[in-house]
Amino acid sequence: EMTLEELWELFPITLVEHKEYWKDYYCEMEEYLSCKLAECKIVRMSHVGSTAIDNIWAKDTVDILVEISGSENIDNVAKVIEKAGFIKMSSSNSRYSFNWGYTEDGFADKVYHLHLRYERDNDELYFRDYMQENPLLAREYEALKLRIWKQYEHDRDGYTAAKSEFVMKYTEEAKKRYVDRY
Repeated sequence: EMTLEELWELFPITLVEHKEYWKDYYCEMEEYLSCKLAECKIVRMSHVGSTAIDNIWAKDTVDILVEISGSENIDNVAKVIEKAGFIKMSSSNSRYSFNWGYTEDGFADKVYHLHLRYERDNDELYFRDYMQENPLLAREYEALKLRIWKQYEHDRDGYTAAKSEFVMKYTEEAKKRYVDRY
């Protein structure tokens, strides 16, 4: 029962150089979740976020997007994810966010954020692909994150908000370029 400020103090924003093992961490968790969610109508599971973009600094947290069929009950899938060991952080408008690797003493060795959504609610895929295919823009994104890091080290909402204009701009560009890719 900690306040948001206490949580942010215990779990600060920390950026590290790109790690190749992030792909392995994603694959391990994808395999684990595929077993746990075998009875659910999963459309796609994807590695998203900055750890899915080659060669840029990121939080040492692997982001996973789980998209489910429109005919699936998202609340039931959320319960399965919680039973699998994830902690529900928030839910709203048919979106759930979970984490794994947050302990009473701080971060565990492997940390994950899982985003549960209905299919086609997947802007993160467009942004990821656009950054992968435009390394100079990915470097701009990295520079932005490095610039705001210390200012928002203990304010996750502020950190996310400070990146949102950039992310939204290039997500929209990506959706124009990759019409109906997902």
